[in-house]
Amino acid sequence: MAPSPRSVVRAASRFAAYLALCWGTLLALAWGAVPGTPWLAPALLALVAAHTTLPIVAFLVRGGGWRRYPTAAFRLWVVRPALYAQLVLPVTAGAGVLGLLAGAPFGHALATGRVAAAGAFAVGAAVLALGWLGSRRLVVREVEARVPGLPDAFDGLRIVQVSDLHVGPQTSRRFLDRVTRTVRALSPDLVTVTGDLVDDRVEDARIFGDWVRGLEAEGPRVPLGVYLIPGNHDVYAGWTGVHDALRLHTRAHVLVNDARVVHRDGASLALLGTGDPAGRTRGADGCAPDLGRAFARVPRDVPIVAFAHNPALWPALAERGAALTLSGHTHWGQLALPRLGWSLASPFLEHAMGAYQDGEALLYVHPGTGFWGIPFRLGAFPEVAAITLRSAESAGISMGAATVARAA
Repeated sequence: MAPSPRSVVRAASRFAAYLALCWGTLLALAWGAVPGTPWLAPALLALVAAHTTLPIVAFLVRGGGWRRYPTAAFRLWVVRPALYAQLVLPVTAGAGVLGLLAGAPFGHALATGRVAAAGAFAVGAAVLALGWLGSRRLVVREVEARVPGLPDAFDGLRIVQVSDLHVGPQTSRRFLDRVTRTVRALSPDLVTVTGDLVDDRVEDARIFGDWVRGLEAEGPRVPLGVYLIPGNHDVYAGWTGVHDALRLHTRAHVLVNDARVVHRDGASLALLGTGDPAGRTRGADGCAPDLGRAFARVPRDVPIVAFAHNPALWPALAERGAALTLSGHTHWGQLALPRLGWSLASPFLEHAMGAYQDGEALLYVHPGTGFWGIPFRLGAFPEVAAITLRSAESAGISMGAATVARAA
């Protein structure tokens, strides 16, 4: 349901008031900061405010999109500064206000406010810089899934999982090449990309397709193939167009509420892919989850490995008999403390990060290989996961430590 014009105006007014308050506070603190030219610092700050605010306004006025495809230069000099600024702005302005209040009783309100604002900005900039470096730190994680009833022929099967690449205007082709080399070095039996293949534009499905073809362009082939499922961003980009491009530019198996049975030494294993819950509200043709349809394509008594972008689908998949589900979507909030089992996504999602078990059903929630919004990752580094299936009497799942991808 589209928001009413009144609610849109109300939200826009609040956002404008918030920006005016933050930038107004900083402009007041900047006045007179340069002796002899009191207007110089505010003038420079006003230019920064315009440069980092007007792109956001233009983006919102156009309904959440750019008129033309954003170039690399545009994303570097316009989009990223605007997004980074929105993160440090409230912290810097808030610290400035606290500094004013703290310094007022001692007659040094302005000086204390400036120091507090500058300190907050420095800390915020340092955190963002570390997050940017983290977004480039590709890691590999070994995961072992013990599956009762797994045929001996599939014991030791290597599934390499990539997720949430978000291929788009901000994606580095060099980074994609690093991912390709890392995947190949893990000698997978099959590769799955569990959703959010592209970010928000259908044009990028061709670039994603080129990357998929590159997985087998050189070196050993992936014996059981590459499997793709949609994520919510693929729906936002326009799933019909994305799907058409995938079929045109790749030989990968696109599983949307579908299953494919693979065979080895006379034994069978079902690979099942779901649609995404975003398809329920976006009207994406055939993209909403339909588990009944997907499970109807699986022969009786064949163990099932499911690919579901959103881990919220896991309980229903487990109830229907999926032994292992591989998901993504959460990015682990792009900010996590793995040793404490906490991520920025944890307060909002029941299954936010890592490995879970419910009876004999197993789940691995991948932290993502790309990023959303801005290049920022701390504690939830871009990952390529290598999941090894083991036949066992009782179910279980264990995660190894993340190690820097040597092949990259």
